[in-house]
Amino acid sequence: MAKYQFHVRVRPQFLVEQSAPDEDVYVFAYTITITNVGEVAAQLIARTWNINDANGRHQKVRGLGVVGHQPLLQPGESFEYTSGTHLATATGTMHGSFFCVAEDGEKFDVDVPMFVLDGMSEVGPGTLH
Repeated sequence: MAKYQFHVRVRPQFLVEQSAPDEDVYVFAYTITITNVGEVAAQLIARTWNINDANGRHQKVRGLGVVGHQPLLQPGESFEYTSGTHLATATGTMHGSFFCVAEDGEKFDVDVPMFVLDGMSEVGPGTLH
């Protein structure tokens, strides 16, 4: 077991009721579960997200904490939150990282691997965008 290690699980969801495909607005929620699988308590301080749509548009989002929280996670503890983003295309990707500080002062980053935002699976057959 690593001394400083968080595990991140992502569950993206297309929000059809908030989207307007005719206006190129596709809204997505994503639920993140962060678990401290390391040996030392650590606090999530900041996040960075890289959001890309299918047209090559890129947006970088940085900020303190997640949804107004900077959770301190003891070994074995988890924190879950839901946030969202919108794209001008029905599909896109996100990836990013969390900046954390352990109780003993060690600083480390937790990578969030790329995940797909896909609104096409919610579109009925024969519908073109």
